[in-house]
Amino acid sequence: MLIDFRPSGRLRGKNPVDFDSAVGPVLNALAAGRRDVSRMRVACDWVQYRENFRDIVDVRPVLPRPDSAESQAGQAAGAPGYDVELAVDVRRSGTVALGDLTAARLAGDDLDGRVYLEDWGLAGQSCIWDFNALYWSALELWEKASGRGYEQALPGGESDARNRGAARELISGLFTVWDRLAAAGALPEELYVAELGVGNGSQAKIFLDEFRDLDQTGERGYYRRLHYLMCDYSQYVLDLARETVVAHAGHVSSVALDATRPSHSLGFLRGKTFLLYISNVYDNLPTDEVAQLGGRPYSVQTRAYFPPGAATELAASVSAEPEELPGLVRRLLRLGPALLADSAPEHIGDTDTAVRFWQEAWSALRLEERYVPLAGLDLYSLAPGVSGEELRPLLESGADVRMHVSSGAVASFVDSLPLLHPFGRLVCHDLFVTKVQDYRVGFRGPGKYDGSVVNWVNGPLLAHAGRRRGFDVRFEPFRHRSGGNIMTMTTQPGD
Repeated sequence: MLIDFRPSGRLRGKNPVDFDSAVGPVLNALAAGRRDVSRMRVACDWVQYRENFRDIVDVRPVLPRPDSAESQAGQAAGAPGYDVELAVDVRRSGTVALGDLTAARLAGDDLDGRVYLEDWGLAGQSCIWDFNALYWSALELWEKASGRGYEQALPGGESDARNRGAARELISGLFTVWDRLAAAGALPEELYVAELGVGNGSQAKIFLDEFRDLDQTGERGYYRRLHYLMCDYSQYVLDLARETVVAHAGHVSSVALDATRPSHSLGFLRGKTFLLYISNVYDNLPTDEVAQLGGRPYSVQTRAYFPPGAATELAASVSAEPEELPGLVRRLLRLGPALLADSAPEHIGDTDTAVRFWQEAWSALRLEERYVPLAGLDLYSLAPGVSGEELRPLLESGADVRMHVSSGAVASFVDSLPLLHPFGRLVCHDLFVTKVQDYRVGFRGPGKYDGSVVNWVNGPLLAHAGRRRGFDVRFEPFRHRSGGNIMTMTTQPGD
C-alpha cells in the first residue's frame, strides 16, 4: 500500500494538519475491513475550492491493462501495480466520522441511489463543460438570480487584469518595439492588439485609457493607428464590454469566438498581432487528466452524478422523480433556462424556476473517477496537431503523478501562435502550475467558481509545446499584486 499525502506543506506552519487524525481513521477502516491493501493507493489532498466535484472520501478503480501478459511482465520487472485508489479530502475530513465514512465508501453503500448524467468518458468531454458553457451564454440570468456579478466570485472580488500598472508595463513594451520598427521604416500602418476573454471590458478600458494618455505624451500617433479586438465566447459579455469602452469605439471591434480555436475567427490577423492578451481564460477551458501510476500511463475517466439525497431533493423541487433528472438536465444544457419552462411545463413553471433548478443542480453535481490504461502516448491526441508524446517528459519525470493535460489551453495556445507578428508577444495571466512537482504536492482542480469550472493550467506542457514550435516561453509571478496565485506567461518568437 502507498500513502500519497500531497499537501505536505500543511504539516507545518500556523495551523498544521494533524496527520494522525487525517489518515489514521482511514487506515483503521482498511484494517477492520480485512481488505488486501497491498495493491491500494491512499491519495490525500487538500481541496482548497469550497465548491468542488468531490466527496470527502472517494474510491477510484484502477482498471487492469487488457493485455494481462504485459501486466504480469510489469510486475515481474518490479513495477508496483494498483487496483484501487482511495482519495481523501483532508480539508474536510475532520467534519465527519472519517473511519465510518471510509468503510461505507469501500463497501459501496453510497452507490445505490446515485443518479448518473452521463457514461464514463474523458474528463474534458464531461457534461460539466456543458454547464460551464451554459454559465457564460446565460450569464445575465445567473447574475440576476445570485445578485452579484461573476467577477465577485474571484479572489479579492476582481480580476488582476484590471491593474493600471500592468497595463502601463504592457504599453511601454509595445512602444519600445514600435519605436524601433518605426526608426527602421518597418512599422505597419495598422497596429493590432487582441484580448481573448474580455470580461466586462474593464481591462480593455484601462488599457485603452492608458494607451491614449501615454501616446499623447510622446506624440507618436500610435493611438490613431490602433485596432483593439475584444474577443469572447459570450455575446452578453461582449455587449457589456462594448458599453464599457464606448469612449474608444472608433478603435475597438468585438469578435465572438471559440477560445480553443482563435484563428478560426482571427485568421486575418495571422502574422500581424503585436499583443495577444489573455487573462483567466485558460483555467476555464476543458481539460483531460492523465496519470503515471506504478510506472504506467493512465487516462482519468469521469462520469457526473447526483448523490442520492441531493437527487431526491432536487427532483422534489421540480415535482419530478430522481430518474427524470438526467432528461431535465440534458434539456437545460441544450435549450438554456429561458426555454426550459416551455419544454417541461409540468416541472418548470417559469424562467426563474429554471434558473433555480440550474443553480441547485450545479451545486449538487459530483464526479466519479477511474483510471484507464493508456495504450500509448503516441496514440493519444492532446489537441489538434499535438501528440500525447509531448507529455512523456512530464509523466516520466519521477514518482507517481497525476496532472491536467490542459487540452483546451494547449489547443488555444498552439492555434494562437501563428497570429503573432515576428515582434509580437502573447501575455497571459492565469493559474499556472510551473513545475511538474507542483502536481505532486497540491490539488489543482477542478473546482467550481460560481457557475463555471476552474483548473490550474499545465505550464510545463505549454512551455514544451511553445519551444517545439520555435517560441520562447517564460513564467513569473504577477508583478502588480503580492500574495496571489496568478502567474504571468510571456511567449514570443525565439531568436
